[in-house]
Amino acid sequence: MTSTATHLFRLLRWGRILARHGALTGIERDPLTPVSLRRLVRIARIGARVPAAPRYADALEAIGPAAIKFGQALATRPDLVGEAAALDLYRLQDALPPVPFPQIKAAIEQALGRPVEQLFAAIDETPVGAASIAQVHRAVTTEGRTVAIKVLRPGVEVEFAKAMETYEWAAAQAEGMGGEIARLRPRLVVAMFRQWTARELDLRREAASASELAGNMLAEPGFHVPTIDWQRTARRVLTLEWLDGTKLSNRDALVAAGHDPAALAGTLVRVFLRQAIAEGFFHADLHQGNLFALADGRLAAIDFGIMGRVNRQARLWLAEILHGLITGNYARVAEIHFEAGYVPAHHNLPEFATALRAVGEPIRGLPVKDISIGRMLDGLFSITRDFDMPVQPHLLLLQKTMVMVEGVATGLDPDINMWEVAAPFVREWLRGELGPEAAIAEQVQRHLGLVRRLPGLIERIEAAYPVPGAAPPPPPLAQVEVVRIGGGWRTAAVALASAAAGALLMWWM
Repeated sequence: MTSTATHLFRLLRWGRILARHGALTGIERDPLTPVSLRRLVRIARIGARVPAAPRYADALEAIGPAAIKFGQALATRPDLVGEAAALDLYRLQDALPPVPFPQIKAAIEQALGRPVEQLFAAIDETPVGAASIAQVHRAVTTEGRTVAIKVLRPGVEVEFAKAMETYEWAAAQAEGMGGEIARLRPRLVVAMFRQWTARELDLRREAASASELAGNMLAEPGFHVPTIDWQRTARRVLTLEWLDGTKLSNRDALVAAGHDPAALAGTLVRVFLRQAIAEGFFHADLHQGNLFALADGRLAAIDFGIMGRVNRQARLWLAEILHGLITGNYARVAEIHFEAGYVPAHHNLPEFATALRAVGEPIRGLPVKDISIGRMLDGLFSITRDFDMPVQPHLLLLQKTMVMVEGVATGLDPDINMWEVAAPFVREWLRGELGPEAAIAEQVQRHLGLVRRLPGLIERIEAAYPVPGAAPPPPPLAQVEVVRIGGGWRTAAVALASAAAGALLMWWM
């Protein structure tokens, strides 16, 4: 087990790296930053030569692959981090220093158990993209098909394991302090993050996710998922169809190629809604580097390592919440929050509806470019605090992806109105799910299932009938000892690291 001293050393080293690259300047200057966190930032930069322009990408790259994943998400939100920061962070998507090809070739042969010459007629030694976890090479199979080969970076699993251990330790220390940070449940957040990254580190699971998503998206002819080459896929190597297209990050190139950025933005929003609301299985890493416009106008996605699932009852609630916000039905939105257990029952429902109205009404009907995302998030965060709403870790991935999709869509079409694009799809889906035909079919199916389960009903009544739509059981928490010591430098160091981790987590969320 990793020692407390090792965790402290890693946390302090990461903080020092961020400070040295100027990545904490914005937090220090923000008037909303807690005084305690501002002091920690100042301590971290003592003696460092802070650059005039923060180098966020360099800082996160120096910390490691787990930090890079965080930077990739921020790169999609220039409205939150600023245009300059987003531009700097964007190179984390697929422009990191590549691993030398001899190491990649050895990794392919070890994973597939055969010499590359028996599998591929040619492999381009220069990668087309190098990201935090893997890099991609263009190749031609022995059958003559052009493919993309995705190969895990050597040693990436070890680096992620080390980082996750320290994240879990810091989250346990921060949660042990109680108060506001405990309500945010940082340990469950980190546990969910561990689950997400575990999927990315097994490329067979990514291949399976791509295959499942392709089947779900047959009703969306404007969206394409590349075909998997299962015979050339293993845990550390993924081979799939090569896509010739233009990245959504290059708006000028899209226009030059004859694409309509506004139409692509609308397609992206509808595709995401179909995945998340209609199917309950969605691509959860839809940043610009993973999205292409094909020559025929279709939208295509790659990198299926992070996928999310939402059960049917939760999807109904989410769709009704979205529809209620679109139509201004804040009373129904409030009722759903109480039905789902998101708001403790002792709170007043009309008061919660009024609080939602205060946040939703100023932004309803406005184009995204006229919405203050910071003000909206601040208002929503105040609601969760005022009404004792615990964080829902199983929905964090969906929330993260929604923010990412909005960022990409806004980059394509600054005037896009997310409400107007979403409303027809949500309304139609709700009609199909909550209409009379759907209600009858659901009742018939439910009663038939009840008859089949009747013999064991008495013995298993509590286990077989949980609260409808309850969240899936949370992932197991790592066994972490919370440091409780009386005094001395270790107490100060633990408090320092815990406060920093807790404050940064709150700022992120």
